[in-house]
Amino acid sequence: MKFVAFERAKQGTGASRRLRNAGKVPGIVYGGEGQPQLIELDHNALWQAIKKEAFHSSVLDMELAGKVSKVLLRDLQIHPFKQQVLHIDFQRVSAKEKIHMKVPLRYRGEEESNAVKMEKCLVNHILTELEVTCLPADLPEAIEVDLSKLEKGTTLTLKDIELPKGVEPVLRGHTAEDTVLVSVVMPAAEEPEEPAADAAAPAPEGDKK
Repeated sequence: MKFVAFERAKQGTGASRRLRNAGKVPGIVYGGEGQPQLIELDHNALWQAIKKEAFHSSVLDMELAGKVSKVLLRDLQIHPFKQQVLHIDFQRVSAKEKIHMKVPLRYRGEEESNAVKMEKCLVNHILTELEVTCLPADLPEAIEVDLSKLEKGTTLTLKDIELPKGVEPVLRGHTAEDTVLVSVVMPAAEEPEEPAADAAAPAPEGDKK
């Protein structure tokens, strides 16, 4: 994805407020060989861009002052109840340096699996994204996970799937074997209703004197 940014000279709360009132979003780009640089973006264009999954998980082309550089979205501040982006951060990336990024997991095929179709099981998606490291050129927009082979009572771990070429998981003390992506459980059995008490049943007799 490509977007256009503009140089921003002023900083501070007052300057940022004026930008937002003018339909702009203040931001910053940092990292790589260049110095941190203040930028601004058109709010309406940015609002449409952040609705797309690729904007959050892909290497982006940022055009600034007639030059295009590769960046990653690193932080996005949104107003708590307004549809308004308050601030945005980007990081420059080098084609020769590996990056860390969280990539969405796209699950498909569970409706065709025996677990769901035959056994009426429930499929729990334990993870919805996976942190990976790779070169920018190898970063996938998402990782496809096929669930069509799921069986009753099984789990799908990171070891059971094949990652795209050049992509390695960031496990942080875990292993591929104990990183569970999906679990399959039987639906809870419905408990039989207890028979209602007989309203016409005679009350117990009291003690006779």
